[in-house]
Amino acid sequence: MEKQDWDFLRELMAAPSPSGYEQPAQRRLRQEMEGVADEIRTDFMGNVIVRIRGKREDAPRVMLAGHCDEIGFIVQHIDENGFIYFNPIGGIDQHIVPAQRVYVHTASGPILGVVGKKPIHLMDTKDRETVVKFKNQYIDIGTSSKTETEKLVAIGDPVTFTAELEVLQGDRLTCRAFDDKAGAFVVAQVMKEIRRLGGATADVYGVFTVQEELGLRGAKASAYGVAPDVGIAIDTTFASDCPDIDKKEVGEMKLGGGPIIARGANINPKVFELLRSIAREKAIPVQVEAIARGTGTDANVIQTNRDGVAAGLVSLALRNLHTPAEVISRTDMENAVKLLAAAVMRIERREDFIPE
Repeated sequence: MEKQDWDFLRELMAAPSPSGYEQPAQRRLRQEMEGVADEIRTDFMGNVIVRIRGKREDAPRVMLAGHCDEIGFIVQHIDENGFIYFNPIGGIDQHIVPAQRVYVHTASGPILGVVGKKPIHLMDTKDRETVVKFKNQYIDIGTSSKTETEKLVAIGDPVTFTAELEVLQGDRLTCRAFDDKAGAFVVAQVMKEIRRLGGATADVYGVFTVQEELGLRGAKASAYGVAPDVGIAIDTTFASDCPDIDKKEVGEMKLGGGPIIARGANINPKVFELLRSIAREKAIPVQVEAIARGTGTDANVIQTNRDGVAAGLVSLALRNLHTPAEVISRTDMENAVKLLAAAVMRIERREDFIPE
């Protein structure tokens, strides 16, 4: 990965973007797309939509979607002693949150806090075996009263884990929010590659969607606006090459095994075959994930937009999904860029994606 790409990834991962509060990440994405896209716009929901015009007026529209929102929390209540109570944004395990460090993102900037935890010495056996509910968890920012906290923090301020991008061994990276800033990063890199290649026959839209973690809301709105013929979501999925994940349940997907092409009811068979044939032709390692129903990703709402879209899904294997210690393969991200850029450059006719 070139230094400028690494710097972009690091800055994107650092930008806070809980669902509904994605603007810092979106600002960085818009900045990265300056000079790459022919058009850059932001819709009322906050989706950032960038376009590279196709070489033909009647060219098909291709939408690449990576959601930029992450899991997090929202400030719900401040008690008389200045402790902050919160609710989760997105799906977060209650038991991983106590004793974590967090940032409360205020109007004046981020404020460091810790999620309080009763010492084990003071816990009886029942307490040790019980998961503390969110309503009983609190953030301590070091203040002593409600008045003092309210001078710094407002109801509705978003909160994120503090974990930022770090390098493990080999090509492994760890951070919070790879789900799905890794996908947004891939979309941006694909748009750069298409520009470097001089543009595609197709009209290509890179969409950095919002509020995926709250029900695919941004993709639903942006797909309606773009009205694509072909739409491919780029997201993360469960890595099964680690303890406690049952391959019989989720399939065999490993870090470093290549991007994962989804196959099933949510996926247009012609899109799947295009991605698989490109991978074979260019010797790009890929994996296949079978999904029997809607995928739970932006591909779900893209497929059913208007009168139907030829949908695809390319995922990246991720360990420790929806935690502050997500782990991903840098090589998988790079290979996803190669695969998607080559596939987009091959799309010329919308009729080619009608199932036969």
